[in-house]
Amino acid sequence: EYLVNWIVDNLPAATRYVKRTKEEGAVTYVNGFPVGVEKKGSYYLHNHVRLNLKYHSNPERYEGYRIVGFEVEPFSVTQAETGVPDSTTALCEEGHLAPVFDLMQHDELMFTYDVIWAESEIRWVSRFDNYLKMTSGGQIHWFSIMNSLMIMLFLSGMVAMIILRTLHRDITKYNELASAEEAAEETGWKLVHGDVFRKPRYSKFLAVAVGSGVQIIGMSVVTLVLALFGILSPAHRGALLQSMMLLFAFMGVFAGYVSSRLYKMFNGADWKQTTLLTAFLFPGIFFMIFFILNLFIWGQKSSGAVPFTTMFAMLCLWFGISVPLVFLGAYFGFRKANIELPVRTNQIPRQIPAQPNFLHPIFTCLVGGVLPFGAVFTELFFIMSSIWQHQFYYLFGFLALVLVILLITCAEISIALTYFQLTSEDYNWWWRSFLSCGSSAIYVFAYSVVYFTTRLQIDKFVSTLLYFGYMYMISLLLFLLTGSVGMLASFAFVRSIYSSIKID
Repeated sequence: EYLVNWIVDNLPAATRYVKRTKEEGAVTYVNGFPVGVEKKGSYYLHNHVRLNLKYHSNPERYEGYRIVGFEVEPFSVTQAETGVPDSTTALCEEGHLAPVFDLMQHDELMFTYDVIWAESEIRWVSRFDNYLKMTSGGQIHWFSIMNSLMIMLFLSGMVAMIILRTLHRDITKYNELASAEEAAEETGWKLVHGDVFRKPRYSKFLAVAVGSGVQIIGMSVVTLVLALFGILSPAHRGALLQSMMLLFAFMGVFAGYVSSRLYKMFNGADWKQTTLLTAFLFPGIFFMIFFILNLFIWGQKSSGAVPFTTMFAMLCLWFGISVPLVFLGAYFGFRKANIELPVRTNQIPRQIPAQPNFLHPIFTCLVGGVLPFGAVFTELFFIMSSIWQHQFYYLFGFLALVLVILLITCAEISIALTYFQLTSEDYNWWWRSFLSCGSSAIYVFAYSVVYFTTRLQIDKFVSTLLYFGYMYMISLLLFLLTGSVGMLASFAFVRSIYSSIKID
């Protein structure tokens, strides 16, 4: 079940399949071609390959010819050296006249190929479009977008109701109170004004996590913008991955800046350790997992193993660019004045009353992660198919729209849950706002388990370890991204509502 991947003029070899649908001429393309096939316990090797190369010419604009298509047709033939096989008889299917090449019945084999050149009307700028005819059509993507939009609109209505009705009524009522005795009788989020900005537990790690999340958000947004303009199209092989690595390193300046600003607001004094954790904690986790997985791949003598020279280049990128930029951002962040808070924090923390069951931290975190996951799970299926099933992913417009919907959804669900929590006089919202959206990563990893059991046929230990190792890293990236959006949105919301009321 291995696939052979060839490249001609930066075009990947694509195998053409005819869809079994009512629509005549409907085809799809799969990256690469199989080494062979298995039927009834016998193994038939593809020892002859036909290369279909398409070219285009435009004498008015340039001289010569340009390759605009590269398709392959694999065949299994017993006597490949006697001549070019007939495409109607040499396929490895029952009922064909030409004998197929049974791997168990031969001691020697010969690989052959033939080339067919065909003129095409496809222009060179559109030559990659032919490879993008995937099984996942645009109609399903539109269904994904509509599903995400409905979730976002539902949350938008909820947040609008909170802000325009309930919150506006609360602010008006609190500001009209005439005496302190009346204020003492009030309940709700105003009563916790002296504790709402209290320093949370493990504030250093919260600042580091949010800073790393901002770094990932910046990398994702810039990458998608470049992809939308065609700069990082699939036609430029490897450009997407290289750009993501470079952008992640350059976005370290924002990670250092945000983490330092938050940690300074928490009145933290150990800024050196905070900056070091921002520069090394999560990038170190990603690198160690990637390095260990690469050791297993290298142990299998696979050509997919990353060379150690490339690993060294990644370390140079990390220590030479990312780490200094994190310290540079932290330097500017700590030099700036502290973030102004609308209310003062009391010295003695207020006692939190008993909370209802539906506001239990575990329950709210699990509920908060469902909606962000629901907004992206359909698009997640196509991304996972492109990674694990050798398909092309090119719908960056859909992906950019889904990312915008995800960010808005995380902000809205975090604001809603934070408001309900403050209304119940529970002021420990810092970590709760981060985890309520970050818990969507749990559902992503659970979905990867379902995808593994239903869509993939992997039974080797190393392949299984590789799959779950990479999916764990993807889930951790999503955890930091969504959690940071939720925490920053809740902070802006809380700061805004407490600056709107009069505090004696």
